[in-house]
Amino acid sequence: MIVRPRPRAYQLLFILRGSVVRHIAWKVVAIALLSCLVVWWSHGEPIEFLNAGLGTFSILGLALSVFLGFRNNACYDRWWEARKHWGDLIVHSRNLARELAALFPNVAQREVLVSLLIGFSHALAARLRDQDEAQAASKWLNESDKTSIQMSRNVPNGVLQLFDARLAGLYRQGLISDIVYQILSQKVSALAAVQGACERIKTTPTPFAYSLLLRRTAWLFCLLLPFSLAPSLNFLTPLIVATIAYTFFGLDYLGDELEEPFGLLDNDLPLNTLVRVIEVDLLESLNKKDLPPNLTPVNYLLQ
Repeated sequence: MIVRPRPRAYQLLFILRGSVVRHIAWKVVAIALLSCLVVWWSHGEPIEFLNAGLGTFSILGLALSVFLGFRNNACYDRWWEARKHWGDLIVHSRNLARELAALFPNVAQREVLVSLLIGFSHALAARLRDQDEAQAASKWLNESDKTSIQMSRNVPNGVLQLFDARLAGLYRQGLISDIVYQILSQKVSALAAVQGACERIKTTPTPFAYSLLLRRTAWLFCLLLPFSLAPSLNFLTPLIVATIAYTFFGLDYLGDELEEPFGLLDNDLPLNTLVRVIEVDLLESLNKKDLPPNLTPVNYLLQ
């Protein structure tokens, strides 16, 4: 995710980090070159077989703008929902750590449970980014637990099962009451609900036909627009058409980034940073002093 101070007005023209320019530049250049060719061809004379008039293209452009805005709103809703779920994960993890600290004043008694919570957050982030889940969680598991999750196809869920098994063991030993066991189990269920919600977002993209229709319409509009503008704007046509193409293609690409909020693109969620927040808070609940530093943006990019 791009994190930077609000730029001044003159800086807006030169910022590339976090911009979609480098991803859509070839499309804008292609449309601008086509516009130059059309201007050279027409020399201010209308090309009758493609001259649909400015009114027609104004209506088409307005409809396309509304369509793009609707899609980007849907994609941003996915991004924001994913961010809210990770916020819930941080809250649930802190609540569990605080309750464990109240129940088990002895740090050694709760260290295994807290380590499992940290391992769960690492494994979930790796799962959402199609990385090695077992390796991500292994640092926070003992040898028997590592062996247990190696056979699991869903490592975050496997870690929660280990956590549940630890709670059940404490209940059988009489270290916690049945009411406390139920309360803690509900907290674990809340973590599982967050995982399920994130997996739903990841595995259910916006309908492909929806994106395909929008992309085709944007291309057709930008390809035909120079034929309508050239007779009236003449040599200004490439500049105007390139600006419109930058807007349409830029919104389309930004929607693609927001649609998959768990990736590693510039505008995706900073899962590494969110996991580090959980790690630091939970280690602090164990009275650890040598805490890892909070992650900060590198070249304005926070991951």
